[in-house]
Amino acid sequence: MSRLLSIKMEGMVSKHFTIKELTEIVGGGITPRMVRHYHQLGLLPEALRSEANYRLYSQAEVQRLRRIVALKLQGFQLSHIRQLLETEPEAVAGNKLMNQLQLQYRSVMQQLVRLRQTAVALEGLLGRDRSCLTTQAEALAQLKLFQVETSEGIGELKHFWNHLDAAADDHPEAFEESLQQLLPDLSDRSEIEVDLISKLVLACGDVSLAHFVRVSKGAIAAARNTLKAGYQIVGDVPAVVAALDRTRLAHLGCQVETLIDDPHITSAADAEQVFWDKQAWKEKLQQLKEGCVLVIGYAPSVLMSVCEAIEQGKIQPALVIGMPIGFSHAPVAKRRLALSSIPYITIEGTFGGGLLAAIALNALVESLLEKPDCHCYLEVEHHFSKLA
Repeated sequence: MSRLLSIKMEGMVSKHFTIKELTEIVGGGITPRMVRHYHQLGLLPEALRSEANYRLYSQAEVQRLRRIVALKLQGFQLSHIRQLLETEPEAVAGNKLMNQLQLQYRSVMQQLVRLRQTAVALEGLLGRDRSCLTTQAEALAQLKLFQVETSEGIGELKHFWNHLDAAADDHPEAFEESLQQLLPDLSDRSEIEVDLISKLVLACGDVSLAHFVRVSKGAIAAARNTLKAGYQIVGDVPAVVAALDRTRLAHLGCQVETLIDDPHITSAADAEQVFWDKQAWKEKLQQLKEGCVLVIGYAPSVLMSVCEAIEQGKIQPALVIGMPIGFSHAPVAKRRLALSSIPYITIEGTFGGGLLAAIALNALVESLLEKPDCHCYLEVEHHFSKLA
């Protein structure tokens, strides 16, 4: 049982916690050392002291530390968190805080650009397949000698990369070999999940995407059972449906349908606006067959409406692949999907797009069936068009 210390202040008894008790109550991996560091940064006010000189914390400080932990989990840096906690509501109304955060966002983006440049250079070395490795040792040795402070040095560096790149001309790239050097540790994922993540990374060329892919418990099994049973596949827009592996889906007996069946949609902005403007698409969504698979890669509002329909018991899909594009509504829709009772595959934050959503489904389909050398899906489409 937690030991509480009580001290008398102005005639009142107020309960306080030691630093160890504080970390146990807050959780989230917080340690006494981190708490002391937050004191030094000004994130936490200076603590009261007991007669034995122990730090004592009130319930208010417990709540403040919980807010710090929550903001850290959202990705905010400690300098940002301090400003968020210290800015008065009036300043928020006057856009002062928003202006400060915008400046900090630009600073973070500049850091990301520099880190991305470093990553590109490392990928240029580590991402080489076995056929290119003969030049890698030579490359590393030369890199140690480079001094690029002068324009002459920069020219030498360009010449070096041209020499190294020449080794890539005599063979096709072995993607799997390259990814083995670059992907994070995915040993806790199933073989199918690793394959799915690898294909998503290859589709966008950004290895960091692997850290943001979320596959709910039971999603892979639900997807495979649904696909083997030949249930309906529904993409949100024509571009997503066009990227699906129609040949394998036809062999599995899965009929493919487009939710917003408008050939003029060419962007996420188009899809978002059309879905808002026409009630017919919302009504069509609520009439989807039970057990279908939804593949959403464009409009955040479609995923939001899917989540709402699931919560209201109006639709019961077997799986939702939710990867819409967007900077405000898309992350919200994905978080809402993660809270639903339906198996899902998504990418946290603003990452997404129609191609990634389609590739996620294609990876699951490929795990069930070798690719047939035919175009039978065209015959299936012709059959259904005649029935219509």
